[in-house]
Amino acid sequence: MSASNEGMNAQVTADDLAKVQKLKGAYDKLKREVGKVIVGQDAVVDQLFISLFSRGHALLIGVPGLAKTLMISSLAKALNLGFNRIQFTPDLMPADITGTEVIQEDKSTGMREFKFLRGPIFSNVILADEINRTPPKTQAALLEAMQEYQVTVGGTRYPLEQPFFVLATQNPIEQEGTYPLPEAQLDRFMFMIKVDYPSFEEEREILRRTTEDNEVTLTPCIDAKDIADLQAIVRKVPIADQVLDYIMRLTRATRLTGNEAPGFVKELLSWGAGPRASQYLVLAAKAKAVLSGRFHVAADDVKAVIHPVLRHRIITNFSAEAEGITPDHVIDRLLETIDPNASSALSDGKLPGVLK
Repeated sequence: MSASNEGMNAQVTADDLAKVQKLKGAYDKLKREVGKVIVGQDAVVDQLFISLFSRGHALLIGVPGLAKTLMISSLAKALNLGFNRIQFTPDLMPADITGTEVIQEDKSTGMREFKFLRGPIFSNVILADEINRTPPKTQAALLEAMQEYQVTVGGTRYPLEQPFFVLATQNPIEQEGTYPLPEAQLDRFMFMIKVDYPSFEEEREILRRTTEDNEVTLTPCIDAKDIADLQAIVRKVPIADQVLDYIMRLTRATRLTGNEAPGFVKELLSWGAGPRASQYLVLAAKAKAVLSGRFHVAADDVKAVIHPVLRHRIITNFSAEAEGITPDHVIDRLLETIDPNASSALSDGKLPGVLK
């Protein structure tokens, strides 16, 4: 073990480990509560919690009718957080999201003054429903809130209440009259989560639950303070240099201008992932470890979160699209090609041991 890794492990206290186990129990209870309403979709629910506890935002991709909205509202109830849904439409304006200043008159003095009326962005969990159906100017209204946790109206900054979590949805099959998010804005989302069809047994259970007159009440499991504690714990999780190097090799292998890119990457991609991808891979792997009850990051944690982190940060070229090759296929090949146990020593500016 290197000296740097020993130093990281020395910072782990019994109190930290106790908090991890306590919060692991709270997380298991959260999943059970959400499971009262949502059938299946375990991977999606896991990714939502990982994103939240990493202080990230998520973009959900799925056809209508897969309970994306119900999943997000149920998540907010189980977390005892405020929830607002914003339905994005072509005529939605930025002020409809952030709020606006209006002139009000004080009846006692007759004086008029501007007063800020807060928009729906002022809540803990924001559902940006069908975000690609509104023009770029309105889409961009979310950027400052997502990155800076504040909005600016009339030159005045208004901080957002913590925790703040944006979940946006897109319909992958209806593209007419939509405004695809530019790559720079997609990069603001920590995860792109694919919501797939339920299995046969899951769909049968969905039919049973939704066609009977049964009302389900969700019991809040943790509050905002507990979430803040978990978010702080995630940042304290140590990560070994070897795992960090594994993450770097994965992301750097997608960049066409570097020496680390394998041949198939140069053939299939037109653009690779930037440093933000590596940052989110580290944070997501840490959160995955904590939610598994561990206070260290393993290569398997990285593999578990790499698809939602990278799939919207690498762009396939025309040849790949013509052959039906998606970013997920490229990620699969990267995982097969890059060895997590390779040496991290540098030689002539290249990372050796990249290929198995």
